[in-house]
Amino acid sequence: MRALLVVNPAATTTSARTRDVLIHALASEMKLDAVTTEYRGHGRDLGRQAADEDIDLVITLGGDGTINEVVNGLLHEGPDPDRLPRLAVVPGGSTNVFARALGLPNDAVEATGALLDALRQGSERTVGLGLAAGTPGSEDEGVPARWFTFNAGLGFDAGVVGRVEQHRERGKRSTHSLYLRQAIRQFLGEPHRRQGTITLERPGADPVTDLVLSIVCNTSPWTYLGNRPVYASPKASFDKGLDVLGLSRMSTVAVARYGTQLLTSSPARGPHGRHATSLHDLTDFTLHSKVPLPLQMDGDHLGLRTSVTFTGVRRALRVIV
Repeated sequence: MRALLVVNPAATTTSARTRDVLIHALASEMKLDAVTTEYRGHGRDLGRQAADEDIDLVITLGGDGTINEVVNGLLHEGPDPDRLPRLAVVPGGSTNVFARALGLPNDAVEATGALLDALRQGSERTVGLGLAAGTPGSEDEGVPARWFTFNAGLGFDAGVVGRVEQHRERGKRSTHSLYLRQAIRQFLGEPHRRQGTITLERPGADPVTDLVLSIVCNTSPWTYLGNRPVYASPKASFDKGLDVLGLSRMSTVAVARYGTQLLTSSPARGPHGRHATSLHDLTDFTLHSKVPLPLQMDGDHLGLRTSVTFTGVRRALRVIV
């Protein structure tokens, strides 16, 4: 088996020594080329190269951002599970949502052992992915399409992600307390929290209007707080289309209610109430905003958008599990 290992040297939870041990373990089982990313987007370039060459397996050692880049490179000409290299992930980030949603251990060494066992047993699954692009006819129609593996968001949560990224660029570590502080600041500075600007449109249904927050989930959980899974859309699955959670009110009372529901959410129940909209297994829909709002995918802030069209693509990529 010919494999490419894409290593993010800035991965939060793996040391250089740990990376060397993992590379040695993987190289003992396959013909392995290990490449360290050197710039933003390098993972995408490596994934594209792997898709065009005779590579059987691409392994990522890093966080969700590294996985997202590699996936976008692998699928640069569209999904083709039977032709494209398989993907395997070794968690090295701060949260590792994609790896944990697949059922992998959150420890890099344990995950490597699980990966090697899965390869020996031929254990894999084909997962669906989300695709987001600028909406035709809108001012964002020229924005290139981009794949995401576990979630995307337009509005409030993307604003929080953007704030966290700014602090990380200044040398701050990505911690749960950092996210909490930035969420509070985003809330206090949110000008549209009582009257949302987002409209969700989908074929064959009335639009959902005046949303302040819109979270798009490709799997469940939505994220993790430490070891606690958080379920925004409990029914979301890699085997189905996309799920959406929308909130039309973010007053202090509403935030306290829905924040508590998120923290106590379970696989059986997520946020609910008069100002919450939950939609399940969507294939195509569009989020429009009256004003430019921040967009995030897989925890990566992508700037401001006014209109984004989402597509749920089933059976997009083979993953070792």
